[in-house]
Amino acid sequence: MEPSDLADVLSAVRDFVRKEVVPIEEQIDAEDAIPERVIATCKEMGLYGFAIPEEYGGLGMTLTEEAQLAFELGWTTPALRSLFGTNNGIAGQVLLVGGTDEQKKSWLPRLASGEVTASFGLTEADAGSDPSGLATTARRDGTDWVLNGAKRYITNAPVADVIMVFARTNPGASGNRGISTFLVPAGTPGLSIGPKDHKMGQSGAWTADVYLDDVRVPAEALVGGEAGVDQGFQTAAKCLAHGRAHIAALCVGMAGRLVHESVEFAKTREQGGRPIASFQLIQGLIADSVTDHLAGRALVLDVARAYDAGTDKVQGPSAAKYFASEMVGRVADRAVQVHGGAGYIRGVAVERFYRDARLFRIYEGTSQIQQVIIARQALGKAARG
Repeated sequence: MEPSDLADVLSAVRDFVRKEVVPIEEQIDAEDAIPERVIATCKEMGLYGFAIPEEYGGLGMTLTEEAQLAFELGWTTPALRSLFGTNNGIAGQVLLVGGTDEQKKSWLPRLASGEVTASFGLTEADAGSDPSGLATTARRDGTDWVLNGAKRYITNAPVADVIMVFARTNPGASGNRGISTFLVPAGTPGLSIGPKDHKMGQSGAWTADVYLDDVRVPAEALVGGEAGVDQGFQTAAKCLAHGRAHIAALCVGMAGRLVHESVEFAKTREQGGRPIASFQLIQGLIADSVTDHLAGRALVLDVARAYDAGTDKVQGPSAAKYFASEMVGRVADRAVQVHGGAGYIRGVAVERFYRDARLFRIYEGTSQIQQVIIARQALGKAARG
């Protein structure tokens, strides 16, 4: 993307987020829903396909460009980004990396336009960051595949037009081996969606359980075709780093908003006849949050550049996700502290962000999983004894 084009996109998104979405954040939180007019605008702006190549109708952003976009999206409720995150993230990326030409041509333009919303069905009751407990199965029946199992906490499941389901195609394989990915359209007989989860935060971003009861799909639903048999998780693993870096950038954007809220409150809230910004202990909280935010921003941009250059697609993204998700939690905690009692009241932005931020240390790989990846990359075979 040309620098001028990127600047135009970032400027447009910044205006949209701050003028159209920020004023209705509390409405989104209270109603657990994003207005249709906001969704329509996201589609018009190309946000459903920012990471999908131009040949398939997307904006074709590099990860470095995408990180700057995520900084802007992070300024408001993460439910906004969740609308189109999977289309650009793991669903779209798995198709790009592992899909057949026919699958790419069929699905990617519709993902990029927002005509289709995708969900990513990996997590189960006993299989999250570690897929070794994956129990959903897929067995051949003639040229078809028949899927059985259940998925948990699946983002956008209540509104998904297609769910990318991970299933064990080789029951004799262990761990992350013997797993394949299937494109299962909504409305397929045997596919059902549970009620929306009632979460701690991130209201407006819907998740739900997914149930598969003898769901029959044709051979062309297997991502990668015959070459994709038992290769599902290996393909996904190549794409996970992209999502980790994106979430890290989103956390940086949220930290920027939290710093802004803390600074503005400290300037206007008075205690003893003067603004609390004049108190050095408040200044210390602000200084720590500013430093955290700047450190996270620099780390994410450095990691994104290395990813785009192909020099680090494993350790750097994990380090960025680990640091930034933990960092935004610290910044949110300080923001509540700066606000005092007001920071504990519903309707105050920092209270909502405090709840929203907690999830970032869990999804897209927990902080503990990131620690393992970072350490194993540093230690090599020694880490495995």
